[in-house]
Amino acid sequence: MTEREGQGARRLSFGLVAFVVFAAVCAVGFGALGVWQFERLAWKNGLVAAVEARSTAAPLDLNQADWDGIDSPASEYQRVSVSGRFEGSDTLSQAVTVYGGGFWVMTPLALDDGRVVLVNRGFVTASQRDAGVDRPEGPVTVSGLLRATEPDGGFLRSNDPSAGRWYSRDVAEIGAAGGIGNLAPFFVDADASGAAYPIGGLTVLAFSNNHLLYALTWFGLTLLSLFALYWLLRDRWRS
Repeated sequence: MTEREGQGARRLSFGLVAFVVFAAVCAVGFGALGVWQFERLAWKNGLVAAVEARSTAAPLDLNQADWDGIDSPASEYQRVSVSGRFEGSDTLSQAVTVYGGGFWVMTPLALDDGRVVLVNRGFVTASQRDAGVDRPEGPVTVSGLLRATEPDGGFLRSNDPSAGRWYSRDVAEIGAAGGIGNLAPFFVDADASGAAYPIGGLTVLAFSNNHLLYALTWFGLTLLSLFALYWLLRDRWRS
């Protein structure tokens, strides 16, 4: 073998090793991602089952409940009821629903014991907002779903309380802007009330669940990587 042929053989050997290492790393990485997606699938199925159970359970009476004992992220979508009077001013948070773009109407509901909970009374369009949003007078009972606060504004947009621009339903920030004391750390999405507007009952309870498809995709790429590894090494194995 000439020196040039030897150099070519060494380059070929180095290239083969590099491709083998790359294919092996890809196979391991894709396999790990597939396993992770199966774990995500189990988590998502558990979440969907828990939300279904909480949203269809007997309502929790917030007038009698200890709010300090409510873990709002873990109890989100729990069916609740609460009685009180709507007081203070409405906060309009931007929203996109099946009715298009508009605003959620967030209104403080004062309980007889002095506690206050924000109620998302429903959705209004910009024209409905400009025409004025009515609210019930006197004692009311609200039924709906418990929701966790939404801090930090919307995507790439921070809430601007001084300008009255709200991109998320941040309970603590809304309370601070409105001077609301003794405020619950969560809010309530009200059910549909039968009124023309605000339109309640628009809580989205459907969750995207494509983890099985993602897992099969990653495992398919794992098999392709293993096939490439076999194809690269088959001649060496034969020899």
